[in-house]
Amino acid sequence: MTMPTALEVVACHDLTGKEAIVTGGAAGLGFETARALAAAGARVVLASRDRVAGKAAVAALRAATSNDRIVFRPLDLASMESVTTWADKHAATGKPLHILVLNAGIMAIPLRRTVDGFESHLAVNYLGHFAFTMGLLPSLRAAGSARVVSLTSRAHRRGDIDFADPNYLHRHYDPWQAYGQSKTACALLAVGLHARYGAEGITANAVMPGGIVTGLQRHLDPEQLAASGWPALRRRGAIPPGWRTPEQGAATSVFAAVAPELIGGNYLEDCAVATPWTEDGNPPPGHYLPYAVDPDRADRLWSLSERLLAGAGRKP
Repeated sequence: MTMPTALEVVACHDLTGKEAIVTGGAAGLGFETARALAAAGARVVLASRDRVAGKAAVAALRAATSNDRIVFRPLDLASMESVTTWADKHAATGKPLHILVLNAGIMAIPLRRTVDGFESHLAVNYLGHFAFTMGLLPSLRAAGSARVVSLTSRAHRRGDIDFADPNYLHRHYDPWQAYGQSKTACALLAVGLHARYGAEGITANAVMPGGIVTGLQRHLDPEQLAASGWPALRRRGAIPPGWRTPEQGAATSVFAAVAPELIGGNYLEDCAVATPWTEDGNPPPGHYLPYAVDPDRADRLWSLSERLLAGAGRKP
């Protein structure tokens, strides 16, 4: 199967007059997602931590798309103060938000805690995005019909949600398990959003983009990469067999943002709804473990998230 690129997915869509926000939009998948949305005419806000990279990305995207409605706004997902302040300012404009792509993330880093005391994978990949989405809820509602795209990963198989100790305060820390837990949470976020706000016109889906060589692997040395089953990545810049370019990896995110036939609460892969895997062993491409879309887990995670965030910054 040859995967389309994000630009090919969006080619028949006109997003003129639409507002989009892409977290982590300054590089990698986020950059390609933003490029496709901007090429279709949307106004695109890049929400990223790196100001230099963000401004450079804006210049590059404007040149590539001839769309000058691309801007950068600094956002630190590891700081709930940054997240809530950013979302409040945007919501206060009264502008509708038609597309929200929760793309930013970190992967398999050593144990670190954010200023709010959260384990970093959980904070950056999930909790920050949860709080961001809740803060932007007035803008999503104002759109009448909005799309939320939550980036998950096949690595969700490495970690279900540990509701007793999500921040690794007592259990042994494993970076891949922590990453997997956060990506399970990202999938469940789409389920929870759909259950609560689907009737209000907010369509939320989780996206597994596939294996892509991006800056996400920057924290891993060659030995770690090989131990994780990625020996071909010993040569930086190489694309292993079966992997995708960032342009192809962003295709399913764009599909989730524009495909009219989609309903919410799904796990998407290869520009289609994936299939639950109920057999032994790890799920192959196009499949997911059922706990990643389990409504009961989504409800428990929603409640847990509210409790955690109640003591950090402001409750969304």
